[in-house]
Amino acid sequence: MTPAGTLTAQIGGWERKSLVVGIAGVLLSVVAFLIDREQFLRSYLFAYLYWTGMALGCLAILLLHHVVGGKWGRMIRRLCEAGARTLPFMGLLLIPVLLNMTTLYPWTRPEAAQDANIQSKTAYLNVPFFIGRAICYFAIWSLYAYVLSKWSNALDRTKDERLVAKMRAVSAPGLVVFTLTTTFAFVDWIMSLEPHWFSTIYGVMFMVGEMLESFAFVIALMIILSRKAPLKEYITPQHFHDLGNLMFAFMVLWAYLSFSQFLIIWAGNLPEEIPWYISRLRGGWGWVALTLVVFHFAVPFGLLLMRGVKRRAERLLRVCLLLIAVRLVDVYWITEPAFYGQRLRIHWMDFITPVAVGGLWLAMFFWQLKERALVPVGDLRLQGAPRETVAF
Repeated sequence: MTPAGTLTAQIGGWERKSLVVGIAGVLLSVVAFLIDREQFLRSYLFAYLYWTGMALGCLAILLLHHVVGGKWGRMIRRLCEAGARTLPFMGLLLIPVLLNMTTLYPWTRPEAAQDANIQSKTAYLNVPFFIGRAICYFAIWSLYAYVLSKWSNALDRTKDERLVAKMRAVSAPGLVVFTLTTTFAFVDWIMSLEPHWFSTIYGVMFMVGEMLESFAFVIALMIILSRKAPLKEYITPQHFHDLGNLMFAFMVLWAYLSFSQFLIIWAGNLPEEIPWYISRLRGGWGWVALTLVVFHFAVPFGLLLMRGVKRRAERLLRVCLLLIAVRLVDVYWITEPAFYGQRLRIHWMDFITPVAVGGLWLAMFFWQLKERALVPVGDLRLQGAPRETVAF
């Protein structure tokens, strides 16, 4: 078997294992749904938002790479394309949320008719429009993922450099469209859990967070795959260094946006804004917030400042795994206080649902990944790349 075939077989093994884990998680989720429907839906929404963010982050990185170019994106292009192509599947996984909106979203309930604040937003916050927007979001995202993957695959076959220009021409406005659609999507799916509260920076903050988690995921996977051919023949320490710098930049941007929102709302001390943070800083949630400050920013900030961490694969891999894990905590901290208020409550379903959704997403991701060559050999810019020994 060729080295490429061996690696494809390994990815196929990961796909099967992920599918088994996902199916086991789904079976447990069915039991959880029968035991406590309301708690299951709360936990499912949190898990769904995390893994959908992973897919959307892959699409965002892909769009960014085609716009700016650079060596950093060529080795992760296939990973990002595979992640982006899972978006139609994630659209299907939104159906349980859409079917149970009255359980999750207070503005859908009959008592909302007595709330003047919610009634002033009914032109936007109504069930048919909510569902229509969700369909529109996934249609747009899936279209971009399909077109860019199709042209990238055609570039491998034809080596037609005009396709590079076409992908750049589509991706430049695509970044604008992506920013707008993800902003509205996160306003719909998360911010409307607390319809009295609003923040103009919220959608962008969450979008940057999802790009950070996706960078961590694709860099970690690239490090693992680079131990074998064919990626081993192309990847250099400079790739790790560049990607580590980009991940560092998005981490700092996430911290800046998060702190800016906190500072403005806390200093304003307005009754319609400050409760969002009060719910997330009291009753045990404050310790979760402190964990995010330390492990989502302070620790990786110090590590990624060091050149030796970014150029050594194993060290960078540990930082990526830390960010992947702590990002899950961040999504939980943002989502769950909308249901529990100033009371930290961790339920066993909060562990089952991320495993179920994550197992299915990873199985779909690895299935997509093994369908294409891992190296975009049609990109002539790969030729002449300097070779260095990758340190692990």
